[in-house]
Amino acid sequence: MTPPIALDGAAAQARLAAVRPADYAATRNHLDGAVTGLSPWLTHGVLDTRETLADLQRRHALAPQHKLVFELGWREFFRHAWRHDGDAILGSLHAGLLPDASYAREMPADIRRGATGLAVIDTAVRTLYATGALHNHARMWLASYVVHLRKVHWRAGADWLYAHLLDGDLASNHLSWQWVAGTGSSKPYFFNAENVRRFAPPAWQVDRTALDTPYEAIDAMARDAGFVLAPDPAAPGIDEPASTGMPPADAGFAAPDAAVLSGRAVWLVHPWCLRDPPAALLPVAILEADFHRRWPWSERRWRAVTERMRALTPHRWIGEAGELRAALLQAACVHGRADPHLGRLAIDLGLSEPPAIWPEPGRRLRSFSAWWTAVRDRTPAATGS
Repeated sequence: MTPPIALDGAAAQARLAAVRPADYAATRNHLDGAVTGLSPWLTHGVLDTRETLADLQRRHALAPQHKLVFELGWREFFRHAWRHDGDAILGSLHAGLLPDASYAREMPADIRRGATGLAVIDTAVRTLYATGALHNHARMWLASYVVHLRKVHWRAGADWLYAHLLDGDLASNHLSWQWVAGTGSSKPYFFNAENVRRFAPPAWQVDRTALDTPYEAIDAMARDAGFVLAPDPAAPGIDEPASTGMPPADAGFAAPDAAVLSGRAVWLVHPWCLRDPPAALLPVAILEADFHRRWPWSERRWRAVTERMRALTPHRWIGEAGELRAALLQAACVHGRADPHLGRLAIDLGLSEPPAIWPEPGRRLRSFSAWWTAVRDRTPAATGS
């Protein structure tokens, strides 16, 4: 296993400094393109979208319509949808190509093992397991194959992928799968061998396979409830890494201890807020056991998150949401950043929403284009040097 990434401010700043906006705009759809790689630091709250854009504007004077600004917009749009819809994002937002009952509810073993016989899929799975990361275009190909050609429900695929991603975010991940499936967008996403040929290195190519066909044929396969693309039974596979709902045993998490909080002002460290705490506050790290039982993580992600928590505070707790709430309410006050992954706990503790680039429109906008139209004129001006 590759070493866990450092989810700290220094690593985030180094990543920001390496961003090349012009190259990103020109090559971002290519698997070997100049992507930013910022998503783990954004997901885990080391950076927020507003300060990320401000930093990039200082360095590069980005125009409001730059592709990088647009991409940050997608992250905020997905959070907008989650804020309004809540757990409804975990179910189909509207009908897709076929009734939900047409799709299997379990991920096939051959996909989990990277043994479909299609290089684009098997290489994506192996890259995911080896690194905890996957280019967005590869995620789209993988999701499209799973849903439209193997007739597996998008939710099964989304849950599986989330468990292995270092940047797994329920809004970005699950709503992206819905966008591909057509249950959260106006039309489904398809790909074929020509698309892979255009954007991926040779090892990913699927020429002279069932994917080497026009889009009209892919569309027909997707709309045929009786069609399932068969995997190659002779394709070699690998073992899927384990995912678990518990942190490593040596990470030093214990039951909540309210006694250490008496009369203290607390800064809440949680998996979606791993930034440096204010100096005057007592940092306390928490893991909600009930959340992580429902949404397990890979060992790689657990290591990255818990090593950062270890560096931030000796007070590291794991417990049910009610236990954590009762203990934290014994503090003089609790500060920190809210996140929808925390559910009711963030509301009960009165945590503040992290700064956003664009103001909340106030009503649920059903598509990114509608949301972008509502907010784009409020994009902060570039202040580059």
